[in-house]
Amino acid sequence: MKQSIIYFLGVLFSGSVTAAELSGRVIDNEVNEPLEYASVALYQANSSELITGGITNESGHFSFNEISAGSYFIQVQFMGYEKEQSEVFELTRERELHLGDIALRPAKVMVDEIAVTGTKIQAYNKLEKQMYRADQFESAQGGSAIDVLKNMPSVSVNGLGEISMRGASGFLLLINGKPVLTDPQSMLNQLPANIIENVELITSPSAKYDPDGKGGIINITTKKGTTEHTGLIVNLKGGLPSTTTFGNEENPVRYAADASFNYQQGKWDITLSGNYSRDDLAGFRDGEVSITNGENGTINHFPSAGERSFYRYNYMGRASVSYAADENNVISVGVLSGKRYQERDANIFYTNSQTDLQNNLIYNFNYYNANKQIKQGTFTLGNLDYTHTFANQSSLTLSGLYEYDDLYGNTHNYNLDEPGGELFQYVQNPYEKPIKGYRLKADYRTQLGSGTFETGYQFRNDQQDGVFDYLITPADPNQPDLDQFSGTALSKNRINSVYAQYSAQRERIEYSAGLRYEYSTRTVHLSTDPNPHKLELSNLFPSVSALYSLDNDWKLKAAYSRRIARSSNNQLNPIPEREHSETLEIGDPDLRPELVNSAELGLIKTFEKGSFFTTAYYRFSKDPVQRVNSVYADTILNRVYTNVEKATALGLELGVNIQPVSWWNVYAGSNIYKQKYEGDLLILGEPLMIDPKEDWVYSINANSSFTLAPTWNLSANVNYLSVRPTAQGEDSRFLSPNLSLKKNLFGNLMTASVQWQNIDLGMNESNRQRITTWGEDFYTTTNYIYETDMILVNLSFNLNWKNSNTKLPQSEFGEKEF
Repeated sequence: MKQSIIYFLGVLFSGSVTAAELSGRVIDNEVNEPLEYASVALYQANSSELITGGITNESGHFSFNEISAGSYFIQVQFMGYEKEQSEVFELTRERELHLGDIALRPAKVMVDEIAVTGTKIQAYNKLEKQMYRADQFESAQGGSAIDVLKNMPSVSVNGLGEISMRGASGFLLLINGKPVLTDPQSMLNQLPANIIENVELITSPSAKYDPDGKGGIINITTKKGTTEHTGLIVNLKGGLPSTTTFGNEENPVRYAADASFNYQQGKWDITLSGNYSRDDLAGFRDGEVSITNGENGTINHFPSAGERSFYRYNYMGRASVSYAADENNVISVGVLSGKRYQERDANIFYTNSQTDLQNNLIYNFNYYNANKQIKQGTFTLGNLDYTHTFANQSSLTLSGLYEYDDLYGNTHNYNLDEPGGELFQYVQNPYEKPIKGYRLKADYRTQLGSGTFETGYQFRNDQQDGVFDYLITPADPNQPDLDQFSGTALSKNRINSVYAQYSAQRERIEYSAGLRYEYSTRTVHLSTDPNPHKLELSNLFPSVSALYSLDNDWKLKAAYSRRIARSSNNQLNPIPEREHSETLEIGDPDLRPELVNSAELGLIKTFEKGSFFTTAYYRFSKDPVQRVNSVYADTILNRVYTNVEKATALGLELGVNIQPVSWWNVYAGSNIYKQKYEGDLLILGEPLMIDPKEDWVYSINANSSFTLAPTWNLSANVNYLSVRPTAQGEDSRFLSPNLSLKKNLFGNLMTASVQWQNIDLGMNESNRQRITTWGEDFYTTTNYIYETDMILVNLSFNLNWKNSNTKLPQSEFGEKEF
């Protein structure tokens, strides 16, 4: 009312009045990250009367318009932070005043964050996410993003490098908030750990996010520069000779380098980044397969043993340019180009024998299979983003991305009597499968009442045109019709989606509720089938979450969301690939996507030296996709992607971050859950009933850091994954202990570290895992054993590198199919 009277008097006596504008940004004092939903109130200085108020947007900004001339101050507050009050300032007519960054300090006993005295905050627990600082995991530095992720309480990584979140293998990966609709494992392998600032785990995402990924969302934010500056960071890694090479034909080589340059001046924010990584891995595998042929009354046994190693490298260049024409208009452009190459050698000795059902030997035949699988691809993309902020601080963001990736490779199978000996048969599976796609988005955000309303539209389109061949030398007239092993597959995916979401904070509670609608079509055209395989879906994806402060030390958290796990084009391709001598891998063009409903209830406790959280969760999945085995021939198994009727998971997460003394910091997390698969499934059109399998599975990720001296730090961590049931068998436990010693040099201008990865010391316990499956007429088990006691040396140079707003682009489509 008083503001209106002042405005009226100004008009009455001067004939007109030009009101002032006030703006600013609220950030976290510890990590320099913007704070969304912080409350900002404007008071008149003389009477302390509240004039107006609002909350900050996603980037931490706020603004007030139509403010009359006068003396004012502002108060900013947010749960878990100390209240901040500004000095008195003057507003005059025709003036736009920008207050700059207002930094809130975490409260002494934080409600929603883990504060550790004497160190940076290591972890946050917020409304819909947990956030972890990457640099606390010293053993990951110099490695990839996977080395960082495997320390998260919700995340586990098995012996094959496969990532799961709360026991689910499907999740959506974001890089700096941008979706990466590609295979997360491939992308994370390429992202250097050194450039990661924070990792956010969003286990129950809201409607504004893509609904992809049954396990939730992992968002990785990368390191950036500081304001008004030029910054550079360079990281180098080298590996010492291997201590366990298993007699492989080639010794593994490991080295890497990455560099990032950032320039910020005035309206410009420019970031350039590049990396090269050579990351070989020596290994060995032994296995046993038995197949029963009831019609012929025979059993085939073929135990095997031999090399399983990797030669792999990748390089990539990225650039991002952001230009702020003024405070209300920002445009950003990003480009990416790079290559990834992987060569897997499986040189295996087979002992193939056949007996009758009474175990009488019919024949015995030994041979050597040299199997080389090559996968490579070049990735090229560009993105354009534009954000306009209106006078009332609402904003509209328009985004576009286009990507083209050229993916190709070959699998070579040489069957010989001995290494370098007589060739019996040579089988190869060359393929080409380029993919192109684009994404268009529009997002609008505005203040509504005491909260924030968000809505938007998105269109996604991708197309992959694959050509697959199957060649045998010499030709065998006794082979069955080989036409089914060659052909073309054209996959098209189109998705339209709209969403609306409301978020607010009142007194002790933060909450968010939203709804996303999605209409999608998927078509697979096959040269082996005149009829296209079509799937049309119309789905609603609701979400709701709440965070309630019981008091200054305790918080209660609850959430529900519905999500979807889409099939990759590889899983939809029914043209068989001879992946190994004893296996054919086959997809299904009629696979149904997995629809997931998940709910969680959590409790957060903060105390003087740290914090503890626990979250109970339940997940119900319809049509989960599994890779299962069936018999193709006496010595060959099919590996087929198919839907199981349903699956359930009930679990509990635990996490603690504590600093018992000033020189010792401990972080530990654990996830325990019971997962169960039920129902019928089809394998190549034939029904198969699976026995319901359920058991408790748990993982432990623990990290302990010791400050030995002001410039010396010792860090130890261990990752453990227990035995895990699958639809047709089980995976054995997996163990990975690591140690790191770091030294800061030249006033933190340079750091040097030595890492000891997969510590084993001859105990034959680390970095190995056995995969076992069985059925009515087969049994197969394979033990994958990889290098241990690996020593790596890292050097890092940091020149004026802190924070920036640019977001480097990442592959959107191609990595999923790589």
